[in-house]
Amino acid sequence: MKDKVILVTGANGALGSVVAQHLLALGATVAGADRTEVASQPPAKEFFSVAADLSSTAGAAEVVRAVVERYSRIDGVVHTVGGFALGPLHELSDQEWSRLVDTNLNSAFYLLRAVLVHMRERHNGRIVMIGSFAAAQPQPNLSAYIATKAALHALVQSAALENRYFGITLNAILPGTINTAANRAAMPAADPSRWLAPQKLAQLCAQLLRDPDGTLTGALLPLER
Repeated sequence: MKDKVILVTGANGALGSVVAQHLLALGATVAGADRTEVASQPPAKEFFSVAADLSSTAGAAEVVRAVVERYSRIDGVVHTVGGFALGPLHELSDQEWSRLVDTNLNSAFYLLRAVLVHMRERHNGRIVMIGSFAAAQPQPNLSAYIATKAALHALVQSAALENRYFGITLNAILPGTINTAANRAAMPAADPSRWLAPQKLAQLCAQLLRDPDGTLTGALLPLER
């Protein structure tokens, strides 16, 4: 990944931070975006923090502008921003629905719209979105989460077709339950040893970003333990 500039969103999160550190270890220059300042651990000179809210047009545009202004290009994107809600649809509040739409769908739309203009000009780019395996197999009490993640999957597939002749690939990874502190706290009775390690997801992200020929695009890639 040396000489590659990769934008990682949600870089303060349990998954985004692991992805960022993995890419740094592979030699990439990483721009970490989140609502608050991001610090790489351990500190790395190849890391650049951008604070912005991706659930708005202005926030997404600012992230892309800041990275391009600093490095002159964005070679790849890993979009890890996402939200989760558990419960039956009839109990879901307007606020919770809006939160899921913003985090799971709007953030991806605004980011893609901003970064694709830049990548199309360069005729090059690798984009990886984090979807959800649950959205490929609908189940009860996850309707709002599944609806927004399924919409994200469709957005990726359509945008991939729009940009396949511009040297740009767009793919989505569909993980099962990820072994994070938040998920362990939310599901204390579950067995986290059966869940997906964030490091495995980071490894697949790197593989998709390194695709030299751009042969894989528009794919929804399930990834479980």
